[in-house]
Amino acid sequence: MSPIKNLNVTFETISDNSSYSEGDTIVGTVSFRLKKDVKVKSVYVKAKGEANVEWTEVGVPVERLQSAHRRYFKVKEYLNMRLRSNVNQTTLAGTVLPKRVHIFKFRLKIPEGRMPSSFKGKHGNIVYTFEAKISRSWRLPSKVLKEINFVHLVDLEKCLFGFGLSKGQVQICATINRGVCSPGETLSVVAKICNSSSKNMRLKFKLQQVTVYSCQDNTNSSKETLFKMVGDTIRPNSEQTASCQLKVPSDAIPTLRNCEIISVEYYIKVYLDVSFALDPEVVFPLVILPSKFAPTQSREALGPETVEPPAYSEFTSSTLPTGLDPILTGSGVYQYSTPDPTQHANITSDCNQWPPGAVSQGFSVPAFIAPSVQHPGPTALRGEEPPLYLSIYQHQNE
Repeated sequence: MSPIKNLNVTFETISDNSSYSEGDTIVGTVSFRLKKDVKVKSVYVKAKGEANVEWTEVGVPVERLQSAHRRYFKVKEYLNMRLRSNVNQTTLAGTVLPKRVHIFKFRLKIPEGRMPSSFKGKHGNIVYTFEAKISRSWRLPSKVLKEINFVHLVDLEKCLFGFGLSKGQVQICATINRGVCSPGETLSVVAKICNSSSKNMRLKFKLQQVTVYSCQDNTNSSKETLFKMVGDTIRPNSEQTASCQLKVPSDAIPTLRNCEIISVEYYIKVYLDVSFALDPEVVFPLVILPSKFAPTQSREALGPETVEPPAYSEFTSSTLPTGLDPILTGSGVYQYSTPDPTQHANITSDCNQWPPGAVSQGFSVPAFIAPSVQHPGPTALRGEEPPLYLSIYQHQNE
């Protein structure tokens, strides 16, 4: 029976949700009780972070196992040990610890760098662990292992932001008030549809999570719908404006982009359900930040602000005409500067040409009116400039 009892690790809390990030120092104590004097080889603590993916591909004639591994860091500290240095190696001298309760303090610094947040999924995980271990010669070691919650310090990469789409006799234009949020928050989505066709159609809103596991040239992806809302039927030769309060689930996993073998992305899709036809859609990439980066208080209420993206009927490029530069307002709402009339005349493509039916009906782009109280987006940007949120998505319907 082991004379080492009640081996335990206690962490000093550094944040409200007990999470750690790049550059943080893990501080705490290791405690245990000895029933008699014991000679130990070493007492040490170790922290490490690593990612693993694994899945089985069903093939002919045999199944094939796909797996990949990444290690991000490993740091170790020996506690209350005397180091004896030799010429080419360092060994630990045995130490006799007396019978009593022992408490050792430790400080382990997590290296700097871009390391992904903790994650657990169907085919892989990203795990950060902390281990305390007591080694004795010719004896099984005593150890305790704990997982630590690691949250990547976000420096928002540039994200794509969609705002409009048109196809043939159906035009759909949509806006959202923010492209960045935290779990549990609510986003406002507004869409306007001009249906110049002879078909009935329904407007739908959807929040999708896309998870991709990678192993060399092989991938395993999955999609999950976290939110869906169906609007009213849009009659032929009519216009309609619809809005949606899209609630992000409180347990949503933060966006994961800085891991080579696992990625998690989110998309808001605003699309028309058209019978026997390819559904026109607008896709908004959404960045979900960890809750620790959510603002602690609301800013002062601002005056009404309007998002007025231009109207296009046939998008031929993902780039925008000059003058449509996004402006990040103090409330966290993205608005677009209005181009001069001369700028439309200089556009070389036919992006601003509406079908005759749409023009005659006076179709215009919906305006998103900001709420009276705006909650700012996540603030932990580490000095980075606001990301550029511009993109257009279009299905080719031949």
